[in-house]
Amino acid sequence: MPIYMDFHDMPDGVTAAHVAEMHQADLKIEHKYNCRGLTYWCDEKRQTAFCLIEAPNEDAIRDLHNEAHGDAPLRIIQVNDSIVESFLGRIEDPEKAQNTKLNIINDPAFRTLLVVKFEKKALRNTATNTLDAAMHGYRKSIVNSVSILKGSLVKQEAASFLVSFDSVTNAVACALKIQEIYNAVITPDLVFKIGISAGIPVTDKKGIFEDTIQMATRFTNIEPSKIVVSTEVKDLYESENLNTAIDRKKIRALSATEEQFLMQFMEYVEKEWRNPVVNVDDFSKNLGYSKSKLYRIMMAVVGKSINSFIKDYRLERALKLLDTNTKNISEIAFETGFNSAAYFTKCFIQKFAVLPSAYAKTDYNNKITP
Repeated sequence: MPIYMDFHDMPDGVTAAHVAEMHQADLKIEHKYNCRGLTYWCDEKRQTAFCLIEAPNEDAIRDLHNEAHGDAPLRIIQVNDSIVESFLGRIEDPEKAQNTKLNIINDPAFRTLLVVKFEKKALRNTATNTLDAAMHGYRKSIVNSVSILKGSLVKQEAASFLVSFDSVTNAVACALKIQEIYNAVITPDLVFKIGISAGIPVTDKKGIFEDTIQMATRFTNIEPSKIVVSTEVKDLYESENLNTAIDRKKIRALSATEEQFLMQFMEYVEKEWRNPVVNVDDFSKNLGYSKSKLYRIMMAVVGKSINSFIKDYRLERALKLLDTNTKNISEIAFETGFNSAAYFTKCFIQKFAVLPSAYAKTDYNNKITP
């Protein structure tokens, strides 16, 4: 049967003991609805609770909760048990809680997520063996840093990592360590990008931690020389560290206004980047800014104009398509929003210092882009 995670917003005064009682009530009658309660997470501070349940469908979970205690979940999503374990560390009740009558588990599901990406820069002088060796070293160092700082490696691809932490301080420390490793042995043909955000596993999105992953990933589109963190991560870090300010020389903490702009901007980018005729006027109209104000905000938040950002965004995606070796240059050019193969080639050379056709024929694309 499928596995689901649901979200309950705890009323004022409800404690972990109350949630444990509700969980026990579920377990007593779960057989009636062909369900099996696996475990739950309770966060008294944030007044949230999340249940992990094996069930035939969402309606069975709602019916179970309604009969057992009347607290129907606000949202339910289907999940993969191994992914849940990667993010949250378990899919069953902790052993220390299993021998207690109520099985009280005051264990928050709130997590801080770290996204690390590295991308190619100029490719003309790339020595493939040297680059591969550097990449291998970076990957190994990142995995070691995650382990030392008690993170959970949720996903690792050729050039990206997704890591979950139950401590904001450890997440920031891990990012700083990765940044330190890169700065100690800079590989000119690669650039690191790091984003950190925090949140809960179930929102109005379909995937577990989807909002939090999306935010951290979007942060990697700006400030490649710095770690970019959300306002919430900054505040939590400073709270955990007795109001010690975050190191602004190495870390960029976005304001709430900057966060909102970036999320709206990236939402529109991800919708329209393949459209060859999308332009500054379209962004201005859809984001609700005059062109002059939009330019100022773009430069302040992203560090690039709209046109420059879109061009680079398309080129990075074209690079990934070239790495697959499944399409020709013209197909890739039009698929990534360029009006012509000639213009695409010109832009590609300007950014990567090599012809796209030459790049496609070499071993540059040896599993470096994600």
